[in-house]
Amino acid sequence: MIRAMLYRFGSFELDTARVELRDNGEPRPVERQVFALLALLVDNRERLVSKDEILEKVWDGRIVSEAAVASRVKSARQALGDDGKTQRFIKTIHRQGFRFVADVSAVRDAQPADESTSPPTEPAAPTARPSIAVLPFTLIGEAGPYAAIADALPHELISELSRLRWLFVTARGSSFRLRAANADMGEVGRLLGVRYCLSGTVEVAGSSLAVTVELVDTRDGGIVWADRFAGSIDAVHSIRTEIRSRILVALEIQIPMHEASLARLTVTENLDAWSAYHLGLQHMYRFNRKDNAAAAALFSHAVARDPGFARAHAGLSFVHFQSAFLRNTDDLAKEIALARRHAERGVDLDPLDPFVNFTMGRTFWLEGDLDGSLGWLERSTSISPNYAQGIYARGWTEALAGRGLDARSHVDLAMQLSPLDPLYYGMLGTRAFTHMTLAEDAEAAQWAERAARSPGAHVLIAMIATAAQAMAGDEVRAAAWAANVRTRNAGLTREDFFRSFPMKSEAVRARVSNALARFGF
Repeated sequence: MIRAMLYRFGSFELDTARVELRDNGEPRPVERQVFALLALLVDNRERLVSKDEILEKVWDGRIVSEAAVASRVKSARQALGDDGKTQRFIKTIHRQGFRFVADVSAVRDAQPADESTSPPTEPAAPTARPSIAVLPFTLIGEAGPYAAIADALPHELISELSRLRWLFVTARGSSFRLRAANADMGEVGRLLGVRYCLSGTVEVAGSSLAVTVELVDTRDGGIVWADRFAGSIDAVHSIRTEIRSRILVALEIQIPMHEASLARLTVTENLDAWSAYHLGLQHMYRFNRKDNAAAAALFSHAVARDPGFARAHAGLSFVHFQSAFLRNTDDLAKEIALARRHAERGVDLDPLDPFVNFTMGRTFWLEGDLDGSLGWLERSTSISPNYAQGIYARGWTEALAGRGLDARSHVDLAMQLSPLDPLYYGMLGTRAFTHMTLAEDAEAAQWAERAARSPGAHVLIAMIATAAQAMAGDEVRAAAWAANVRTRNAGLTREDFFRSFPMKSEAVRARVSNALARFGF
């Protein structure tokens, strides 16, 4: 069954399925070419439509006179009670083309006239996993040759978001039909069956470019996240890349956080697999025994509800890795085996999910296989080039392998992409370690201090701070961090440290070992 759109503006309705223009519900007769011109302008109302495009789409590319085009524009205006002087609906852009300038809402799918007796079609049902529609951005100002960015940027976002296997992304062909400066996000959610909608504006003023984006929960209209980006129009390509990267990283963090906060409002026994998974993430990133156990229980609940849920298996791999990595277990071999088993199951279920590949790569750390780890982490970041945690883990693996400069490049990118990441302390610790591998002891101590003081930093980060301060010659700070380690886990030894951080360079390992030994480890 062919579906089309119904547009409303002022007292008018443009029904593209019935090929009908109505004023206050009453049909207004228009020639078919005039209707086609109106539909073209309304459907592309966020931009100028050139005369060449009008000729191509209304006249099928046939050569006609300028007078013919002007005649159809005049007829379209007359049908709307408009004229060339007031231009309330159709604005002429001198020597360039035309724009439809009235406020428009796409209120529902229109139904063809010959199907009027068919049962009404229900709105699309929301998917079990989070779903999003990215609308074309609204252009403010005269952008000239840069006008395309209002469509190009959201189009690129759709392509990149579609690579995130945990997120259902509405295709451009559907979301770009709902082009409106003041779109009703609840209506967008109903029409497209999505939980979230990303919209934005592109404003050009002289040589300045500003892009504002907003993520809305279509269920209640609440703003989940918003941000603004600005720069020079001459740097449009670098700005575009930065905006795309930062938005992708923000959505990776903000959507799961929002889903988790909603899940808390649900009685635990009634949690579905997705809600349980997101609640598990909240516990997983607190890096202590109690929360790690809570995360494991919630991920197990998610797997029980949906055995094919790849990310829940990856979550289980993460918590078992954590138990082994932090030595929070009496059966190390069992935790390592469980971390690998759940990672493998996740890869079997969804080999293209970056988080699944990330957890698989980290399991190789536990065996000291840095080359094996790096292969999976490189795969994770090739699947999702803006996946900050994967980029960080890749940098950490490179640091352990003695590739300090490569590691620094990757960890700096990870921190730039995700400055509020729950693993940010680990990124800082990795930056410290890149300096340790290059014998830059003063810089290593500064970064290690920042890492150990960061929210969520686990006890092994404090051991890195101990070693870094000792190598930098600050005995007081080294002793303070050594005391911090013993307060949190009195049984940790140098052997535990090197099992968690299997360094390839014997020289670096010896320096770190000597530093830790001086403080009783």
